[in-house]
Amino acid sequence: MAKRRNAKPTAATAGDKPTTLKDLLGADTISKLKEQAEGLRREEEERKAAARKQAEEARKAEQKRLENDFEHLLNNSDMDWHKYK
Repeated sequence: MAKRRNAKPTAATAGDKPTTLKDLLGADTISKLKEQAEGLRREEEERKAAARKQAEEARKAEQKRLENDFEHLLNNSDMDWHKYK
């Protein structure tokens, strides 16, 4: 029987880079994907800003309602009336 020779893998040189998705896609496709990602990022920021604004308006409305509620004002007022004489 003949001996088998073990084939050693050759070391990859600097020019033999693995093919990436960026290399396979055209420049126009990459630019479209980047524009779409930026658009989605802007929409997310706008949605978060709208949610923040809505929460702030709800907080202000609740505060205004509590300021007009006599029971709330009485429960949260300072009970030391002597200092106001």
